[in-house]
Amino acid sequence: MPRLLHYSDIENVFDDPERAGRLAGCIAALDGDDTLVTGTGDTIAPGVLSLVERGGQALDFYDAVGADYETFGNHEFDYGPTRARELVAASRPTWVTCNIRDEAGDRFAAAEGAVPWTTHEVDGVTLGFFGVTDPATGSINPEAVELTFDDASDAATEATEALRDAGADVVVALSHLGSGDDELARRCDVDVVLGGHVHAERDDVVAGVPLVRPGANGHVVWEIRIDGERIETVRHRTAEYLPDESLVAALNGRVDSAGLDEVLCRIERPMDRSEETVAAGECRVGNTIADAYRWATGADVGLQNSGGIRSGPPIGPEITHADLVSLVPFEEHLVVAELTGEELLAVFGAARGSSMGFGEPDWWHAHISGARIVWDDDRNEVVEATVDGDPIDPDALYTLATSDYMLHSTQEFPAVTQAHRAGEFEIQHEALARYAREVGFDAEIDGRIERRASGRAEN
Repeated sequence: MPRLLHYSDIENVFDDPERAGRLAGCIAALDGDDTLVTGTGDTIAPGVLSLVERGGQALDFYDAVGADYETFGNHEFDYGPTRARELVAASRPTWVTCNIRDEAGDRFAAAEGAVPWTTHEVDGVTLGFFGVTDPATGSINPEAVELTFDDASDAATEATEALRDAGADVVVALSHLGSGDDELARRCDVDVVLGGHVHAERDDVVAGVPLVRPGANGHVVWEIRIDGERIETVRHRTAEYLPDESLVAALNGRVDSAGLDEVLCRIERPMDRSEETVAAGECRVGNTIADAYRWATGADVGLQNSGGIRSGPPIGPEITHADLVSLVPFEEHLVVAELTGEELLAVFGAARGSSMGFGEPDWWHAHISGARIVWDDDRNEVVEATVDGDPIDPDALYTLATSDYMLHSTQEFPAVTQAHRAGEFEIQHEALARYAREVGFDAEIDGRIERRASGRAEN
């Protein structure tokens, strides 16, 4: 009976060697002669060790778990297409992608071994695999702007037809589409969708097609058992498995050796940075980051997107530079944008809910400093907004400190663009480190965001 093991969006798992070891140990314990190990993107980045080694730490993981097939997430391009190609060439798995084209319009990384689709026979069953990536990747990752992404459903349909012609009994989609997985299941002749991109777990059946997603950071591995026409999905918590000590040993000390272990400040109460906290509304860590941005630039308002705060263990009581890199592990500059009050209100208006493919519909997206907003959940809009205690004047000009990514992306706060750029400062985590060293790194929940539902206020 063929089996698949599925991981995805493991991102900063390498910054915790023990957790990375348990992920690898789980896969090793479940692996067998009838089993293929598959990933669906965001394995190479982001993370502290990833930033230090420019994704090279993933090579140790691929070898440790005996990875067979992998596809590209948006973060595979954090260090640019050239580095992505280098890692494809150096890594163990076969990379499959049917909708990414390189700078010349050809299949991405074809010379390095990437293929649009492939087959693999296990226990007399021919399994077909294709990979597909969110077409919005170029707008959510500035390093991917030179690439083009074909329509996901059209590319997937072409790949599935080719796989059926090649004799595939079971077609497996390795997908980094996020919310686009549902359309993939409905429109394409696939038998199972192994998903990623959205960090919430999922175990579902769409149009008769099993669809699973492990969530983020290596906490879960899905096992897919294929028995004739019956496909069974089994969830495994990696914390319940013994770690792969060889991977733990390979990862240990590599962050410290980068010189990021200096203690910058201390706080009394560690700050939670789990996705459940950060995406739920105002929180201490979001407030602190936004405060640091405003302090570093002198802007009227600081803005940090929830998706840019990476989850992990609580921060503190000792705050190191590595901790701050782990919060925002991107080589993005802190920038200042100049907006009218009307445009700033539009930015705040995108604070909750979105059509983004990588977020849940009820996510809270904005963490702010220097401003206060009142959000009506029933009306799904801002009903009050102030800057420095005064109502926002639609015709006045305001400065907004945020990451360069926010000016590039059209997916989160489209009201702020490159045309609004008014200044550029240091890399995000460098600004945070300077703030921690000179000011400290803590903030309380103080009512910057008030949410009202059915007449009730929720801070």
